[in-house]
Amino acid sequence: MMASVSEEQKNARRKAMLLLEHMDRTEKGLSDRLRQAGFSAEATEDAMEYVRSYGYLNDLRYAENYISFRMGTKSRQKILQELSGKGVGRATALAAWEAAAEVEQPDELAVLRATVQKKCQPDSALDEKAMRRLQGFLLRRGFSYGDISHVLDEMHITCERNSFLSE
Repeated sequence: MMASVSEEQKNARRKAMLLLEHMDRTEKGLSDRLRQAGFSAEATEDAMEYVRSYGYLNDLRYAENYISFRMGTKSRQKILQELSGKGVGRATALAAWEAAAEVEQPDELAVLRATVQKKCQPDSALDEKAMRRLQGFLLRRGFSYGDISHVLDEMHITCERNSFLSE
């Protein structure tokens, strides 16, 4: 005997399908949107099961797509952090990174160099405040301090010490 589907469940399923039609979403993202639209927990879960049963909801696929579009412009750490914020589990995000890295073979130092070049030219001498600001910017984007130091040295971007401060 088949359980009957309430009007709210039908509407939640319809809404879930519409939301997925425009863009891939994470399970958390879709669930949050359905709850924001005013659907009950039961109707939301029913709609989630419904779209899952057709393979329309797949966090691994979502993460792989997300990573492949951002791999050339963001650090691995930053991308994993963003996926975590979208509700993708760490194991899923790492599996997606490994799969994407096999295809794309990311060069994180190249991404770091390009990011630095947007902020300052090679052979620049920055004052301490500007150097701290640049390093903080890069650290917040998920690059390691060691890689940042390496790339700044490589690009001959130095910190000029104010002589009156070092006396």
